[in-house]
Amino acid sequence: MVLPALLIILAVAVYPIGVSVYLSLFDARINNVGEFVGLQNYVDMFGNNDFRDGLTNTLIFTVVSVFIEFVIGLAIALAINRAFKGRGLVRAAVLVPWAFPTVISAVMWRLMFQDQVGIINYAATSLGVISQPILSDQTLLLIAAIVVDVWKTTPFMALLLLAGLQTIPADVYEAARVDGANIFQRFFRITLPLLKGTILVAVLFRTLDSYRVFDLFFVMGQRELESLSTFVYKSVRVSQILFSVGNAAAVFTFVTAFLIALFFIYGLGMQTSTEDS
Repeated sequence: MVLPALLIILAVAVYPIGVSVYLSLFDARINNVGEFVGLQNYVDMFGNNDFRDGLTNTLIFTVVSVFIEFVIGLAIALAINRAFKGRGLVRAAVLVPWAFPTVISAVMWRLMFQDQVGIINYAATSLGVISQPILSDQTLLLIAAIVVDVWKTTPFMALLLLAGLQTIPADVYEAARVDGANIFQRFFRITLPLLKGTILVAVLFRTLDSYRVFDLFFVMGQRELESLSTFVYKSVRVSQILFSVGNAAAVFTFVTAFLIALFFIYGLGMQTSTEDS
């Protein structure tokens, strides 16, 4: 039973990664491996302006969006974890944005950000918040992409955190109330420590998901906004000249994502926290 599973993993994961690593060391084209160039493709990759822009945008997008999603998601989870009339309906309503495919969400929000018919762009321009169309400025586009991602995936963060909150025994809070602990003491001394494992898992999932963002940037920014994944796509599928650099960027994206996962598991103690939970 184990061997077939290992063969499937080798076929769908290890083999493509191995091929990408191999091609990243050659001056490769689509139908020609080319000559061995060692790490030159990685040197060219870091010297490419589009790659640097994509890396910067990806890091900013990941850090900002995940942080906002965690804060809002935790607030939502704490709110809907309480007993109140219509709680089931509220929980279902909160998940609606998450049910939309990312491409659909991006198209819908792009229309609202458009300079001619977009209501958000019109309102922001009328109020003097912006001086140029949102979709024509990289900084505004990045902010818009963060807004869309927060709107869509905060429910996922809230759902994971809510599941963690429901594993905390109610008698722990009752004992704290009897001892005179106020709401802030209960939150920082009971809720957060007991929720640490769930928080790390939720943040890890969202960090890796945001770090490999492609569809949102591709639809929202088109040619104006770059991420690591869009750079890889354009280099490998669109530009024959940057094919080998695109393979190097693909390997870089995988390795850094793997290192992020290791940091969460061992550096932040996610393994210990989940085992204790």
